[in-house]
Amino acid sequence: MSTNAELKGAVVDYAKTRPVLNGYKAAKYSKKYLAEHEAEVTLYRATQETFRRVLSGAKLPKMDVLKAEYQKLAADKRAAYREYRAVWKDMQEVITAKENIDRLFSLTDAQKNKEQER
Repeated sequence: MSTNAELKGAVVDYAKTRPVLNGYKAAKYSKKYLAEHEAEVTLYRATQETFRRVLSGAKLPKMDVLKAEYQKLAADKRAAYREYRAVWKDMQEVITAKENIDRLFSLTDAQKNKEQER
């Protein structure tokens, strides 16, 4: 899910900064243009680095595909969490039962020890 979210964020940043980079190219990589738009160009380069790192040379998926995949992963996570909560509740009941049994046995052991002392 985190990779998917990172890719979606990178795609949005790419779309925002692409016109600035095109202007930078049109200005023939002018230092003046770079000075004016340094933050956008840096963000664009960071976005490109994110694409290289996450995709490892694979083709960038469409935003609709990323959104659908994210929704599917989120639904799977919710289902797994519901199952986890049910199992956790069962475990808590077992622990409570075990503690009750341990208390009962410790009480009978204490009574036996008192009888032996008499």
